[in-house]
Amino acid sequence: MLLRRGEQVFAHARFSLKKAERSVQERHVKLDSASVTVETHLGLSDTPLSRRTLVVGVVIPCYQVAEQLACVVRQIGLEVSHIYCVVDACPAGSEAVAHHLATLDPRVRVIQHARNQGVGGAYVSGYRQALRDSVDVVVKIDGDGQMKPGEIGELIRPLINGEADYVKGNRFFNLADTRSMPWIRIFGNVGLSLLSKWSSGYWQLFDPTNGFTALHADVGRLVPWQKVSSGYFFESDLLFRLYTLRAVVQDVPMRARYGDEQSQLNVWKTLLLFPIHHARNFMKRVFYCYFLRDFNLASLKLVVGCTLIFFGVTYGLMHWIRGYELDVRASPGTVMLAALPIILGWQALLEFLAFDVHNIPTRPLQQLTHILKSSHKPYSPQ
Repeated sequence: MLLRRGEQVFAHARFSLKKAERSVQERHVKLDSASVTVETHLGLSDTPLSRRTLVVGVVIPCYQVAEQLACVVRQIGLEVSHIYCVVDACPAGSEAVAHHLATLDPRVRVIQHARNQGVGGAYVSGYRQALRDSVDVVVKIDGDGQMKPGEIGELIRPLINGEADYVKGNRFFNLADTRSMPWIRIFGNVGLSLLSKWSSGYWQLFDPTNGFTALHADVGRLVPWQKVSSGYFFESDLLFRLYTLRAVVQDVPMRARYGDEQSQLNVWKTLLLFPIHHARNFMKRVFYCYFLRDFNLASLKLVVGCTLIFFGVTYGLMHWIRGYELDVRASPGTVMLAALPIILGWQALLEFLAFDVHNIPTRPLQQLTHILKSSHKPYSPQ
């Protein structure tokens, strides 16, 4: 059975490669490593950042995507100058397909990992190579065919217009599109989205685990990539890191396609580990943004609220235990002295939460790159 399955995979991959080869020949376009004028393909000739040629690169983590990889690469448009296929120690033939695609399309470059580093590690490897190649916008797209490469132009439009530093797809923008989504993905994404809002601070975002993303290279140089999670928590952890930089992040509507691909995500492991990671990032974010970097009225409300709740709960428990042991009912004054701090504390925490929901970055960091480059040590890929 395994041998037959392997033959089917490679047969499908060879068919996809032949289609990719024909597609390249039919275009009659000479593709080289030079930059491609993005405004020509996206109609952005009047935007401020389109006055110069922008270089767009696409990173494709390749792990068990031998059947779909050729089709994904074939659909990537000419607005993309570099395609980085990061083969993450895949045992299922993705490496051979990627190398063959590199012979067909000169934009394709294969990066190999000796050991599996996860989707985050694959993206970082591709991102580092993109910086070496002076890429301005780095797009990440999965190799399983769920995303439409033809939508890359719409995805990067906010970056080119200077409206955002990082953009990501949102499969839930059009509710009609969720009909084709497996129900377990719907409930999982809703729960993870709520946790991500708390931990990242981007309360306006949804679908945080979406792998269709684009990052401005100038902002990416400020991200501490060595600290970003390398596993499936990568996208959510990156949002947390971007918030600490006060980067502007936007959702872009997209449609996902679901076929017979199999997710490598362990559902039970996700249910156990993701809430822990989100709780850790939430506490870090609150400390960094409300106490270390700044101390404002919201910070004071958080301290006062936690203090009042702690006092009310502690005082009430002490008198409840004492009354239970002595079989004595608490007086109305004792009850009020315990309940009132809890009520006031919750009110203070709700006011802190309201401030946090509206404390979303609005000024893109890419507009401050001249300041950032002079005040920060530039990121040099290794």
